[in-house]
Amino acid sequence: MDRTLIILLLCIAPLVQSLSPLTKQKYLRGFVPPPKIHPSRLLTLPQPQWFDQKLDHFNNQDTRTWKQRYFVNDTFFDGTGPIFLMIGGEGPADAIWSVEGQWINYGQRLNALCIQLEHRFYGDSHPTSDLSIDNLRYLSSAQALFDLAYFIQSYTDSMKLTGRQWITFGGSYPGSLSAWFRLKYPHMAVAAVSTSAPLLAKVDFQEYLEVVTQSLTTVSSTCIANIADAFDHVLDAVQTPAGQKMMQKTFQLCGPLQSSLDVNTLLSNLAGLFEGIVQYSGDNRGFEGAKDSNVTMDTLCTIMNNDLIGDNMARLAAVNTFLMNVYGQSCQDSSYNDTITELRDTTWGDNAAARAWTYQTCTEFGWYQSSDSQSQPFGNLFPLSYWVNQCADIYGPQFDATFVANAVRSTNDYYGDLSYAADRVIFVNGKVDPWHAMGFYMQSQTPNLVVYIEGGAHCSNMYPDAPNDLPSVRDARMVIFSFLQKVLARG
Repeated sequence: MDRTLIILLLCIAPLVQSLSPLTKQKYLRGFVPPPKIHPSRLLTLPQPQWFDQKLDHFNNQDTRTWKQRYFVNDTFFDGTGPIFLMIGGEGPADAIWSVEGQWINYGQRLNALCIQLEHRFYGDSHPTSDLSIDNLRYLSSAQALFDLAYFIQSYTDSMKLTGRQWITFGGSYPGSLSAWFRLKYPHMAVAAVSTSAPLLAKVDFQEYLEVVTQSLTTVSSTCIANIADAFDHVLDAVQTPAGQKMMQKTFQLCGPLQSSLDVNTLLSNLAGLFEGIVQYSGDNRGFEGAKDSNVTMDTLCTIMNNDLIGDNMARLAAVNTFLMNVYGQSCQDSSYNDTITELRDTTWGDNAAARAWTYQTCTEFGWYQSSDSQSQPFGNLFPLSYWVNQCADIYGPQFDATFVANAVRSTNDYYGDLSYAADRVIFVNGKVDPWHAMGFYMQSQTPNLVVYIEGGAHCSNMYPDAPNDLPSVRDARMVIFSFLQKVLARG
């Protein structure tokens, strides 16, 4: 799960251990961390507000409602400007995003009312009493889009904002929602900004590791060769009990490798050391205080290319130790059973977001970052079956490989995959970001405007300005602003 969600667990019996930071990155990989208010700036954060949202938009006989959290920044709004809606995703909505980030800069320049709406089943927006399978049936992107529509309609009416133009914003999964909202509800938003948004649902997202490899190669081809050699040695070692015991010591595992699934988990976790850093490399999360904000692809390749450390496996172990220290982690948890047990927890505890998002991958999107591609250096011990089987292990035998494949197919049928049909959308992707492979990154793919950021990481254009921002990131922000000016001028 995403290493940005580092949280302690206090839960009701039976005791469920919180997933470790390096495990979390696998399950919430696309989450966009909030920007941090710099200590030199004294800003007032908006207080949370609550909207009576419908539980099931597709059943008119179900009149149940729940409280959905949202934040409003009306500092720049003069009554005549547009309304910007930042869509929440697979994590809590943070009030900081209501005062910082590029969308706020755009709002200030365009006199916009800026609203951030939290996604159902994430953060403090709890539609149901728990995360049981019966309740998770109300968690879907289609329900989330209807939440947006019902909120816009109700807020427009209650605040007497008829005639104001709404524009949606989102990054990663919310970027998908932003584009899909324009597709499904074109009469409710005049335009959409869609950043780092996967539009093609795919069970086997083997392109993820391919892009990770391509991105690391831009730093050092020797680094890739050394990673491949290190993983080859790990693959050899885990074939014997003695080698597995050596791996436990080398990578500071929390316990022995007790099954082949534990071995799969170890290899997946070791690949994850590189995956998360590549995805967010140089994206200005230092502004929000992320523990790994200064860790980039160069940092990891410097370690992997350091002859003084020892052989390549020793260097891989050094990367592991380095990142464990960064995240304050005492050991590397490679127990498959522990992970499954934690994701079976149906309470609103620290693993709630991971359980909810994993459910969405099983029932809508796939996007499993398997080792099935031959064009990557991380071995082949976390294949697609390792990921898909987790759906049944967590949620029940009905969530098997056939179910997941059919669910992903239905999602593409519903939204049109890369045959996207709406207009007035700007698609922004970073070349370094592995998620660009599931979206639009070439202008030839769509009649909508596409911005492909050379050297850009996941959602890098969304963060506040920083002195070390790449020129390509700065240029992308200006293109987005120009797009907003043009669509608002057209009405």
